[in-house]
Amino acid sequence: MAYEVLARKWRPKQFEDVVGQEHVTKTLKNAIETGRIAHAYLFIGPRGIGKTSLARIFAKALNCEKGPTPIPCCECSMCKEIAAGNALDVIEIDGASNNGVDQVRDLRDQVQFAPTRGKFKIIIIDEVHMLSTAAFNALLKTLEEPPPHVKFIFATTEGDKVLPTIISRCQRFDLRRIQTPLIVERLRTICAFERITIEEDALLAVARGAEGGMRDALSSLDQLISFKGDSLTEDDVLAVFGLVSRRALEKLAAAILKGDMPEILNLVGAFDSSGKDLRRLTVELMEHFRNLLIFQYVGGGTMTQREATPEQVKTFSEQASLADSGRVTQIADQLAEMEGRLRYALSVRTLIEMTLIRCARIAKTVSLEDILKRLHAIRTAEPPAAMPAEPRKPSPVNVYEDPTLKQIMQEFDGKIVGVEDAND
Repeated sequence: MAYEVLARKWRPKQFEDVVGQEHVTKTLKNAIETGRIAHAYLFIGPRGIGKTSLARIFAKALNCEKGPTPIPCCECSMCKEIAAGNALDVIEIDGASNNGVDQVRDLRDQVQFAPTRGKFKIIIIDEVHMLSTAAFNALLKTLEEPPPHVKFIFATTEGDKVLPTIISRCQRFDLRRIQTPLIVERLRTICAFERITIEEDALLAVARGAEGGMRDALSSLDQLISFKGDSLTEDDVLAVFGLVSRRALEKLAAAILKGDMPEILNLVGAFDSSGKDLRRLTVELMEHFRNLLIFQYVGGGTMTQREATPEQVKTFSEQASLADSGRVTQIADQLAEMEGRLRYALSVRTLIEMTLIRCARIAKTVSLEDILKRLHAIRTAEPPAAMPAEPRKPSPVNVYEDPTLKQIMQEFDGKIVGVEDAND
């Protein structure tokens, strides 16, 4: 029997198997249970998050021999044919290769005939945004008033390229990128079933590299198994995909927050020498500071469920005291600006080093606001001076002899910077 890749073997078969899209699966199940099934649906979202899988599951739910049902049996001939892609009543079209007006006219003629076996004739068009304007226009009237036995399901990665006249005739669902903890949990389940031994940090590294796509995560896992067999470590993942380890990324973030510039330069140099993807490092570093900022505002309870593993939340707890939220925001802004400049940089390493040094200065440099707060605190703490018997003309203050300003100068030890430097 031919080998079946993990992405196909573990493709969702029920609504409950779709990870991270509960807002869509719940709506579709309720529509089936209440009989409020629309004539056209549009699924929009990035690659590998379950758009086409949802379309096939929905088709099975409508045409299952026990249906329409929110839980297709996956055992009847209709369910098996739809899963295999050879059902006569479910027409699946690739919009990229069938984007002409002639193909749409043929499709329009086919939907006039009643289904052969199932209850509905279902038309699934993947990457629907690739259809030409003439093809869209040829579809408009049929899409607005289709025969009662026809259901349209569209999927696309670029919803802004679909004509508004098409979108207005569909129920639109925006699918989200799958959060990293959910991908880790799914990968852990699959590895346990496939009898693959894998480290927790390796699971996290695979999920990080997938960028929110379950299909990408499963394809990466398949590649790693071919590379190392049934025992995988984090180093294996980092070696194959050029990622930086979680600990190294957190170490670099800590060096920035502490203003340790030699450590920053050493780490970036080590990443570059070992062939790590520095552009990818920038994205992950920006995401780290974004999550750190969220932790400072909402704490770790919500993040553990949605956006970070317990180990990451522990790190955020340790780093949250190294800089206030204002400085973390400025650091994230610097990283976001650098990400936009990387595509034009002749030396990626140089640009990253200069930006991270600037971030370290932001983290530790004394700002004018800090000076004013300290001055106000010292002035408030001084006892009120006794009023002189007779008013006298105040003598000019020598800023180098004034005890308050002298104390501030000694405390900051020459670290006071101007407004322009603080905003670097």
